[in-house]
Amino acid sequence: MNYRPMLGQLYQDFNDRCIDAILAHLHPAVAWPNGWEGGYVTGHDDVRAYWVRQWQQISPKVEPISFDTRPDGQIAIRVHQIIHDVAGQLLSDDTLTHVYSVADEKVRTMTIER
Repeated sequence: MNYRPMLGQLYQDFNDRCIDAILAHLHPAVAWPNGWEGGYVTGHDDVRAYWVRQWQQISPKVEPISFDTRPDGQIAIRVHQIIHDVAGQLLSDDTLTHVYSVADEKVRTMTIER
């Protein structure tokens, strides 16, 4: 199955801060990396709380550059990530890879490769 449209929309929803739209793309038992503080958050409630808390402190924007399906079925997306603090000060400007696994047509896990 082609998950590129769904994952592309996930990035758009993230950049637009549309938390309910984001969660609609995530498996109920999703494991999502806490790239800001470390570790992982699991499930919709924890992901919602993480992003709401994050968006009160920093302003990330993540744009997909390329999509690649790996032999194991995971989808690797090269992204350009720019993070500002809430005052507009640039904190980070990086290119990295987000790797997704999908179950029941929803994002089940995501990992970050630097």
